[in-house]
Amino acid sequence: MSENLRPISITLVAEPKQVKRFTLTQWRIAELTLGDHGDNVLNLQLSMTERAAYRFNLTSATPRLFVRAGFTGQAPKPDAITASQDVAAGWMDGEQQVLEAPMPMAIQVWIESYLARHGEAPVEMRKKKRKGAGRAKDTPSKEQPQ
Repeated sequence: MSENLRPISITLVAEPKQVKRFTLTQWRIAELTLGDHGDNVLNLQLSMTERAAYRFNLTSATPRLFVRAGFTGQAPKPDAITASQDVAAGWMDGEQQVLEAPMPMAIQVWIESYLARHGEAPVEMRKKKRKGAGRAKDTPSKEQPQ
């Protein structure tokens, strides 16, 4: 097992939800455990480019894991897991259904140690829109006649 990869077992459960006169089926993660012994096993892989997102998640009141589970409106088929809210938001933009669950303490400790080994992500600076933007412009000086 590598230092940036952990298998996680996920058990999903369907719950009927009443909306006015209609009954909908809403899926949620019933159990999320370390190891490869559950209904659905996904590998949580940490990435150097997502370090800032991991830190943001860990410092929240309740750190979460996010599971991509196929397209919205279909029966869920978990196929990816992340600790990055940015990645999860990208999945939702692509009309994927994303389920979330509280992050187990063992995963929080593992991510903390990953961040300690590889350092915090550098602070990103705003990029300039065009060359020279934000600099004082050289103004031609008026020459004094002699």
